[in-house]
Amino acid sequence: MRILVYLIDASVFVFRAWFSLPDSMTDPEGHPVNAVYGYVGFLGDFLRRVRPQHVAVAFDESLTTSFRNDIYPDYKANRELPPPELERQFTFCRQITGLLGMTHFADPRYEADDIIGTISVRMRSCGRNSVIVTRDKDLAQLLRPGDEFWNYVDNRRFAYHEVETGFGAIPERMADFQALVGDSVDNIPGVPGVGPKTAGALMREFSSLESLFDNLEAVTRLPVRGARGIANRLREHRDTAFLARRLTRIETDMALSVDEKTLSRRRPDLQGLYRLYDELGFGPRMRREAEEIAETF
Repeated sequence: MRILVYLIDASVFVFRAWFSLPDSMTDPEGHPVNAVYGYVGFLGDFLRRVRPQHVAVAFDESLTTSFRNDIYPDYKANRELPPPELERQFTFCRQITGLLGMTHFADPRYEADDIIGTISVRMRSCGRNSVIVTRDKDLAQLLRPGDEFWNYVDNRRFAYHEVETGFGAIPERMADFQALVGDSVDNIPGVPGVGPKTAGALMREFSSLESLFDNLEAVTRLPVRGARGIANRLREHRDTAFLARRLTRIETDMALSVDEKTLSRRRPDLQGLYRLYDELGFGPRMRREAEEIAETF
């Protein structure tokens, strides 16, 4: 039987709950708990549905202290910092993750993507495939044969060979593809005038940015509309493309203490969950869900 390691991109689900559930959901002291409630609902559904043996949950710790901010100070500068009400809920989300028996990670210098990338590569070296649970297309670059990208919200799964159709390029070329297109969400510049369709055509023809920029004359002969103009724009914005790839490429060699045993799911700490749920003002439904998870462990 194939043993899979599930790697959860927590922030996706915390932010989704924060924006979709009303902030009128509060604890006894009046603090919003909507993000915690939605996130715990996702975790409960995931654990009952999948019953994973090995799982890790990765959190983002800061929008401003990543090593990518050193490379490009405007990285994610277009995003507002999470308000204190949400920061407080992230702390509870991490606590509950641990109490539900899952190992969780966060780092001030690296992002959740880098944590997931590092664990994925580490587990691959042990012969384990990963299922990356997220909605963030950036993580598709990590897939290799046997891995899966699982958009849990929409229940859409992509195997390694389906990434190009779903996201625009094969996994090994996704970071280069995104460097050409840019990313307005993360404030990453791309090459002006190069959209996903053009970038996809380029990445089918060339194996990397290096190969592309070493053969710009060949770009002019591609059956792409405005090929000569594309080659000129690439030539003009070469430095931008290579800078962008330093931002889009996920790090996979963090100094992270992790092995198969670390990722083995533990039995939930029901008493600890009860106390925290009482503090948050959660009703009996969450207790019952925690008990159901413990029963299926």
